Amino acid sequence: METKKFKKLFLRFWRSEDNKISLIRDVLVALSIVFIILTALWTYTGQWFSAPMVAIESGSMMHPDEPFGRLGTIDAGDMVLLVKVYSRDDIVPRGSTLKGALAEKDKNNFYYGDYGDVIIYHPYGDLDRDQIIHRAICWVEYNEKYDTYTVEDYNLINVTSITIPELGLHNYVPPHPHSGFITKGDNPFTNHDCDQTSPYICEDLIKMEWISGKARCEIPWIGTINLLFNDFFTGKNTLKNVPSDSIICLIILIAFLISIPVSMDVYSYYKEKKKQTTHSKKSEKNNNNN
Repeated sequence: METKKFKKLFLRFWRSEDNKISLIRDVLVALSIVFIILTALWTYTGQWFSAPMVAIESGSMMHPDEPFGRLGTIDAGDMVLLVKVYSRDDIVPRGSTLKGALAEKDKNNFYYGDYGDVIIYHPYGDLDRDQIIHRAICWVEYNEKYDTYTVEDYNLINVTSITIPELGLHNYVPPHPHSGFITKGDNPFTNHDCDQTSPYICEDLIKMEWISGKARCEIPWIGTINLLFNDFFTGKNTLKNVPSDSIICLIILIAFLISIPVSMDVYSYYKEKKKQTTHSKKSEKNNNNN
């Protein structure tokens, strides 16, 4: 009995044409949609009750000769989902031509135009610093007993310093000995060497606990709106990093989204006008016949 009563009240509320009730209904529907979307994103990323995605501020992950619109790569103005990581095994580094995802041409670990996972981290674990989104190149294992380092992807075993010329590392010794990732941006024009070289983005190896997550899925162009407001309130100038074709695509997307409800309103207007015209003609015809 109570169920029938509730159903009846719900249907009255849902079908009501009262302006106040309609407004409340629209707000509840909008909030429900937002909650469903957030729950889906939180479930997928594991970033419960925190930001499940990040807006890209720089062009450090851009690739040469990207297509118009730059789909498939990470560019300034894009947004990516931030999937939580719990251990080193959750991250697949790119590796080298000797060993790893790059050497194996592992299509299951090909993301944003190259092999290996792209990670987001706070340099030195400092939460007050801007996060960096770069590709994990290789894992460096520190042996505390012998004070040596092992980089399996580059066949360096128990060495006292790390030399990897293609990453710009020459007799590199981390200032604070511990295990971690070597990271690097994909853009060859702005990131010639890895983050652990001068000028240092992060001189230390990247610890697991510094990593906010790994990038998954690209939501192109939308992050430009986030950068616009962020620049306005912080005084930064990150909007200049957004490629012009991305801005053009964003404008086209916004125009398309706006055109949908406008088109529906125009269609409803002309449909109603046609109905009224038809009704008027019928009335006039009936009057003439009489």
